[in-house]
Order: sequence, then structure tokens, then C-alpha cells
Amino acid sequence: MSVSASLLVERGDAGLLRLTLNRPEALNAVTAELRERLIAELEAASADPQIRVVVLTGAGRAFCSGADLSGGAGGERAAGDVARMLRRGVQRMVAAVLDCEKPVLCALNGVAAGVGVQLALACDLVVAAESASLVQVFAKRGLVPDGGAAWLLPRLVGPQRAKELLFFGEKVRAPDAERLGLVNRVVPADELEKTVADWAERLAAGPTRAYALTKALVNASLDVDRATAFEAEATAQEINMTTRDAQEGVRAFVERREARFDGR
Repeated sequence: MSVSASLLVERGDAGLLRLTLNRPEALNAVTAELRERLIAELEAASADPQIRVVVLTGAGRAFCSGADLSGGAGGERAAGDVARMLRRGVQRMVAAVLDCEKPVLCALNGVAAGVGVQLALACDLVVAAESASLVQVFAKRGLVPDGGAAWLLPRLVGPQRAKELLFFGEKVRAPDAERLGLVNRVVPADELEKTVADWAERLAAGPTRAYALTKALVNASLDVDRATAFEAEATAQEINMTTRDAQEGVRAFVERREARFDGR
């Protein structure tokens, strides 16, 4: 296990990479150090054939309480400073989750607030403890949502519901989040680790390159027209058919046995 002041990095068996936001005393609020370390680990995971799945979670009773604002919001700024800070900061962090070429599974262990919500929702799958919750706090602070909230939320719940969540900033408890389609599964807190481990094991045993191409297709699907989406699908399948896993999958079907994928 690799340890930094703000992020725990654990490599498990069968290609599992576990990333734990490790600032429990600050409810895992995101600092520049934590952000950059997380981005680096996700980018490295994409290029590492030994990694088959990434699990993202938080230490202590929270998942992530958002950006660390302990430095204050004061000080003189020139026009463009805030936009530049967001582009280089939390937007890059959320994009790193979306762009990671391995499945990213969120173990939502507690509250997610502000950009912490976007960090969770950017994951490919979210398993939440019953005690977990999501809250978009931006409007209550007089802020515009950031970290990709206005892009992610409408794709998950539609524009009307997204505006409700962003305007009022009310806490959405895990069972309601599941009903709205914000999370995939809700389990008792003492079953969270087992459920996440089961899902991670299944993902790690799957066709990793096919997952990467599938993720890219789905993430882009709402931003392109049908013809472009169909062409991207055909190209992705062409690329995928050159992988060992695709060839193994076809052989296994013909031979009427379970496929044994190695992620290549």
C-alpha cells in the first residue's frame, strides 16, 4: 500500500486498484495535493495493463465534502482567475474519472457534498451505504455549480430534476438517490465493502479493453447525433475485435464454455 498525506493507494489481487480519499478530519475535502495525486493515479491506471478495475472511496464517515475552502475566498482576483482555477482544478479531476480507461466503481461510504457529488457521479458505477447522502451545496453558498455538475446531472436525471437539485441544494439520501438514478445500488453500511468487492471482482474478470471502449461510447452518446454514434460504435467494435479478450469470447461461445478474459 502506498500512502500520502491525502490519498491511500492499495493494489489488491486480480487487478484491483483502491483509491481512498484520506482526510477524514476534514471530511475528505479536496486539496490541491489530493486532486493532483488522484488525477495522476487515474491516468496511470489507464496505461497499466495490470490494473483491471478502480475502486474510489473515502476514509471515515464521509466520502468527500467538496473542495477545501479553508484558505478562504478573499483576496483580489483578476478577470479569468476563477475560470482558470476551475479548468485546471476540479474539472480536470472529474474528467480524469470520466476518461479513465478502466471501470471506476465508487463505494459511497458517507456524505458527498459539492464537487464531491460530481466525483462520485463521474464514476461508472456507484454502490452506496444506506447512510450515505448527496448534496449540491453551491446555491446555498451563492455559487454556480462546478466540477461538471450542470453536465453530469441532466444526463442522469433530466434537466428539470437537475435544476431542482441544484437550485434548492437539499440533501438526497441514498434510497432516494437510487430511485432517481444517481446511484446503482444501496446496501446496509455493513454490507458496503462486500458488495463493492463482489462488483470489483466481476469487473476485474471482464474484458477490460471492451469496457474502455464501451465507457467512451456511452459517455459521448448524448453529445452526438445518431449517425456519429453509430459510426463510433462500428469503429470501436472494429478495434475491439483485435483484442485477445474478444477472440477468447468468440472461442468460448463456440466451445460452449465460460470465457476467461485477461484484460488484453
